[in-house]
Amino acid sequence: MSIFSDILPINKNEEKTQGGGNLSPYLNFDPHYIPKMQPEFIYPDDSHMASTARRSNVALPIIGMSFMTGSGLGGMAGLYKGLRATTLAGQTGKVRRTQVVNYIMKQGTTTGCTLGIIASFYSCIALGVTWLRDKEDTANTFIAAATTGVIYKSTAGLRSIGLGAAVGLTLAGVYTLVTDNDNIWSKARYNRL
Repeated sequence: MSIFSDILPINKNEEKTQGGGNLSPYLNFDPHYIPKMQPEFIYPDDSHMASTARRSNVALPIIGMSFMTGSGLGGMAGLYKGLRATTLAGQTGKVRRTQVVNYIMKQGTTTGCTLGIIASFYSCIALGVTWLRDKEDTANTFIAAATTGVIYKSTAGLRSIGLGAAVGLTLAGVYTLVTDNDNIWSKARYNRL
């Protein structure tokens, strides 16, 4: 006899005689009462919620990758600056090591947070544009990128706002050329074949 004999039968004959073959041993109910819904996707069609869900599922990985990339690049820049500054100051030993670590941490977190904030702006704006337009196309990417550049540089004056929008549009164009299957490069490749 087992401790769990009330829940889990010891042999198959006992299971058949008790009639509890369909009961879940963990939840103590018959799972056949739960209707099987088909299809088993959250948003199977291209409805308004499906495009918004796709965009929102991509938002957090974009923000996280941007922060981690910025931290790595900033850390490398901090290492270079730290080694250069401590060499020029003539520091050695523990003082130099501490200064280099400080440069790495400060530059890494500053750059990581900056890229994370820009990615957050872009993701939120892209989600809003997708929701407003009720379409999932490359125009959303361009609108969100230009608006992100404008908002990020909005406190620096009109010239910087225009420059931020231009940088956003340029990055969106490069991203679209690389990731979109229906772009100029793929059409040119098919025309040559």
